[in-house]
Amino acid sequence: MVKVVKFGGTSLASAEQFKKAGKLIRKDSDRRYVIPSAPGKRTSDDTKVTDMLYSCYGLAISEEEFEEALLAIKDRYDSIIQGLGLHLDLTPEFQKIRVDFTKKVGRDYAASRGEYLNGLIMAAYLEIPFIDAAEVIVFDETGEFLPKETDRRLRERLAETERAVIPGFYGASPSGKIFTFSRGGSDLTGSIVARAVHAGLYENWTDVSGFLVADPRIIPHPKGIDVITYQELRELAYMGASVLHEDAIFPVQKEGIPINIRNMNVPEDEGTLIVSDTCRKPRFIITGIAGKKDFASITIEKAMMNRSVGFCRKVLTIFEENGISIEHMPTGIDTMTVFVHQDEFEEKEQKVLAGIHRAVEPDCLELESDLALIAVVGRGMRATRGTSGRIFSALAHASVNVKMIDQGSSERNIIIGVRNHDFEVAIHAIYNIFVNTVI
Repeated sequence: MVKVVKFGGTSLASAEQFKKAGKLIRKDSDRRYVIPSAPGKRTSDDTKVTDMLYSCYGLAISEEEFEEALLAIKDRYDSIIQGLGLHLDLTPEFQKIRVDFTKKVGRDYAASRGEYLNGLIMAAYLEIPFIDAAEVIVFDETGEFLPKETDRRLRERLAETERAVIPGFYGASPSGKIFTFSRGGSDLTGSIVARAVHAGLYENWTDVSGFLVADPRIIPHPKGIDVITYQELRELAYMGASVLHEDAIFPVQKEGIPINIRNMNVPEDEGTLIVSDTCRKPRFIITGIAGKKDFASITIEKAMMNRSVGFCRKVLTIFEENGISIEHMPTGIDTMTVFVHQDEFEEKEQKVLAGIHRAVEPDCLELESDLALIAVVGRGMRATRGTSGRIFSALAHASVNVKMIDQGSSERNIIIGVRNHDFEVAIHAIYNIFVNTVI
């Protein structure tokens, strides 16, 4: 079984971390394609190499002296090379970077050098071929990723390369201009490579042992998630749960390739397995809880609204015309409520309200601000009666006023709206009733 292995920034932040990664790769001959990130933080007060590169390039485009900043970046890589005992000199690479920075070739190019240089080190350390992502990850000249052309190039290139290091996060257009994915894009590169080689498993090694049922900043030492489906993951990621780049599931989902989130510092932990579907029962009725603060709601009330053809479309058009994305939209017979990000809405609120009045002539418009949305997600909820009732009961016991509750048609998620100041209390209450309470 072919495995693609991606290592995050903290997993490759130092020579010691590199050695751990190398040990894992050599331990399993199926781990054939390696996707490295740029070196991350070695300590909590350290700086990621990607941020150092952005800062250095900022000096260059301002036509300020950037030599010292560039040398500091080189020192980070030299310390890794020396710690690994490699005979590798990156001086020519940094000379080229210096010239390119002077030419102001672009921020994407600057950021991509973190993964590129770490890839050179990883290939030298493992003694396997290095493939520059610029040769196989394809963007068009506007920076739009081209998945079909990328897949074709990767399949052709890797068909003749049994093992390789391919740096994550970036690619290039046909003219050679470097473009990057959004932050965390090395996850996406790993997923793209896994699809191209028809991998049996995509291992994503990071500094956490997979996904947790709830945010550890809110719930102390929350339980881990053993298995999660792509759909559940999408629901939680949309509400802020972030261990994996949210777009990374799409390439492997089409191929049915599982993703295994593992902790490189605790390799014996099995982590979280992300799959298309499973008959394995979840540990709890819910799989996870996630949420975000700072929403506003606009409730539109109009008698006989449900009989007015095009009513919702007319309302949503107003938000679209003002460039405001909609997060959630529960409806009733004579009411509909639109949830939006408060900071996006505030500066255009009067224009939006006037537009709604003109478009549908509502009987009443009501605004609320400082709201939070919480998603309770789990495939186990579909076969369990009374889940909503238990949520209501737990929140009432915690004296949390529920502003909205809505269950998705898939029965895999329930969205709850509460006040910002009740956000943490609500998550504690929901976690306790489903995870800490023995039925």
